[in-house]
Amino acid sequence: MSPKTTVILVIILNFHLIWASDPDPVQDFCIPDTKPGSTSHIHFSNLPCKNSPEVIADDFVFSGIKSAGNFTETGFFAKSVTPTLFPGLSTLGMSFVRADLDVGGINAPHFHPRATEVAFVLEGMVYSGFVDSTNRVYARVIEKGEVMVFPRGLVHFQMNVGDSPATILGSFNSQNPGIQRIPEAVFGSGIRYELLEKAFGLSAREVGLLRRRFISNGKR
Repeated sequence: MSPKTTVILVIILNFHLIWASDPDPVQDFCIPDTKPGSTSHIHFSNLPCKNSPEVIADDFVFSGIKSAGNFTETGFFAKSVTPTLFPGLSTLGMSFVRADLDVGGINAPHFHPRATEVAFVLEGMVYSGFVDSTNRVYARVIEKGEVMVFPRGLVHFQMNVGDSPATILGSFNSQNPGIQRIPEAVFGSGIRYELLEKAFGLSAREVGLLRRRFISNGKR
């Protein structure tokens, strides 16, 4: 293969990687057929679709985010809704989340490797933003009725700066956006102490304190 051909192939592959996303549907919808016993051995995403006469309006309605759950110690609650929980989303290339923040609560820095997120504030005032690949921060307070977008794969965060609980509805352009929370990914994944000490300028004791917070039975 000539060097010129190799360069062209690399450009084409990179183009496809950059623009890759959930596949486009080839039919109006696909409600997975989950009849007991017949397909229990098949992964959810590979289940056959119900026949159209078997599909009803209730297959496209989800009632599981009417209210918030219990807040974590950071004042945060989230209910993610993907096709596994709401089969009506299957093959449509999207999912969503309800997030609630107590007064002063935070949604710790995290990112979604497979999706861009659009966050709509239903209630409250939220300090919201993301960090680009040059470490520039784009952040401001958004209020009820306002929307902010978090580009795919970029670290983003939220904090309730109002005097009452805040509620956000997030929408993703993938039915499986994935999530990696930075504190857990760094200190809760079992990375060696020595590396974390050098990377963050921390002592072994400080790393240990953070490790114990985010991981159980971690090994040095």
